[in-house]
Amino acid sequence: MDIAKKFQALAKKYPQKPFVIFKDQTINYAEAAKRVSRLANALYKTGLKRGDKAVVYLPNSPEYIFSYLAVFSLGAAIVPLDARLTDEEIGGILRHSEAAIFINKSNISQMMQEEAGQGPEVEIDEEALAILYYTSGTTGKPKAVMSNYRSLDNAGATIRFVGINEENTGQVLICALPLSHLGGFVYLQFALELTMSIVLMERFIPVEFLKNIEKHKATWFHIVPPMFNALLQLKEFEKYDLSSLKGVDVFGAPSHPSLIQRFGKYCPNAILWHGWGMTETAAPNTATGQEHMASVGKPPPWFEMKIFDNNDRELPAGEVGEIVCRGWPVMMGYYKEPEMTAEIMRGGWLHTGDLGSMDQEGYVYIKGRKKDMIIVGGLNVYSPEVEDVIAEHPGIKEVAVVGVPDKLRGEAVKAMVVPKDGKQLSDKEIKAFCRERLIRFKVPQIVEVRDFLPKTRSGKVQKEALK
Repeated sequence: MDIAKKFQALAKKYPQKPFVIFKDQTINYAEAAKRVSRLANALYKTGLKRGDKAVVYLPNSPEYIFSYLAVFSLGAAIVPLDARLTDEEIGGILRHSEAAIFINKSNISQMMQEEAGQGPEVEIDEEALAILYYTSGTTGKPKAVMSNYRSLDNAGATIRFVGINEENTGQVLICALPLSHLGGFVYLQFALELTMSIVLMERFIPVEFLKNIEKHKATWFHIVPPMFNALLQLKEFEKYDLSSLKGVDVFGAPSHPSLIQRFGKYCPNAILWHGWGMTETAAPNTATGQEHMASVGKPPPWFEMKIFDNNDRELPAGEVGEIVCRGWPVMMGYYKEPEMTAEIMRGGWLHTGDLGSMDQEGYVYIKGRKKDMIIVGGLNVYSPEVEDVIAEHPGIKEVAVVGVPDKLRGEAVKAMVVPKDGKQLSDKEIKAFCRERLIRFKVPQIVEVRDFLPKTRSGKVQKEALK
C-alpha cells in the first residue's frame, strides 16, 4: 500500500480539514502535506533512498507522523522508537537495524526547513520492508518485527470489514498511545482510511485524556485495557461529557466485558468494540461489537485463524489451544533471527502464543498467553479468568495473576493486587472473595498487595518481570 500517496491525495481533496491537533496547534491536511514534502526532500538529500532504514527517535508529536509519511514517500523503511529508551537501548537498536539515518529532536527542526517539492518518483514494492518494530518484549528480549508495505493496508481493510465507517466513527480521533508502537501507528491508518482528524497527546494522562475528549468533541479512540481501567478509576470520571464519542475500542489483551459496558453508560452514543491483534500480524485482525463482547470477534476472509493443540493439530470448536493464523498481514519475520522466525511460523502458520477457543460461528475467545497458563496439580488455570474475578472486587484498582513454583502442585496461583486509593486490602479478603466465585484449584494460594504493577511502554503489564 502506498500510504504516502494516499495521504497526498487526501491533502489535495480536503486541504483545509484539520489533520493533527497537538497542544492546541491545529495543522490542516494541506499544511501537513507541505511539511511531509520538506522532510522527505531533506531525507533524500541526506542520502535516504528506497530500501534504506530510518530510525525515528521522538516523543509523540506531529513530527513523528510526518516522519512516517516522509520515509514512506521515499520507499524506505522506518524504525520507530520510543522517546523513553535509554542510550544503551538506542545504541543496540542502531547497530542491529543498520539504519542509514537517525531522526531526533535535534535534527528534525532543521530538516523541516527544507523547501517543499515533488521529490523523486518512487514506485512502492508491496513486498518490501516498510516498518521494523522493536517490540515491547513482555516475555523476554525485544524482537524486531518486519512488516511490508502490503500489510499497511490491513488496518483500514479490517475496520471496513467489521462495519466501521465514516458514519459511526465521526471525524475526530484521540490518540494517547505511543506512535512508536503499532497501536499508535494505527491511528494514522484510521485517519487516512476515514479522512479523520487526530487529537494527539504526548503521553497518556487519564484526566487529560477525558478533558481532551470533551474539549475537542472526540468521536473515536482505541486503547489497551490498563489505560481503560485507569480511566474508570478516576474520581472525576463521571463529570466529563463523553457524549461525542461514537466508537470505543479496547484491544491488545483480554478485557472483561463488564468494564466495557460500564464505560458505555457514560458515552451512550458510542459503539463499543473489542478486538485482537499483534504487531506480528499488523493488527487489528479481529473486532466485534456489543453483541459478542465476550469474544474478540472473528477475522476477515483474508486472515485465517485456527486453534491448534501442542502437536500442531487443529482442535474442534470450543476446545482451548494455541491461536495460529496466516494471511498477507502476517509479518515477513524477525529481523536477523531466522531460527526464531522458523519456530513461530512453522508449518505455514504463525503461532501467536495466545491461548483461545473458537465457536461454531468463528468467533474467537482469548484465554491468555500460553506462557501464562498455570498448571495446578495437572489442572489448567487461565490467569485472565482469575484476574477478571478479582477485578470485580470493589477495592481493586489493578490485578495480575501469575504461576509460581510449588512443591506439592507443580505450580501455585499468585495474585498481585493494587488497591484503590484509600482502600485497605488483606490476602484473606481476596481469597474469600475468590472462593465464592471460583472452583477451589483456581483460587490464589498467594496474594500480594502492591503499590503498582510494572508495565511496558505500550501499557501492558510485564508479567515476566512479576514472575
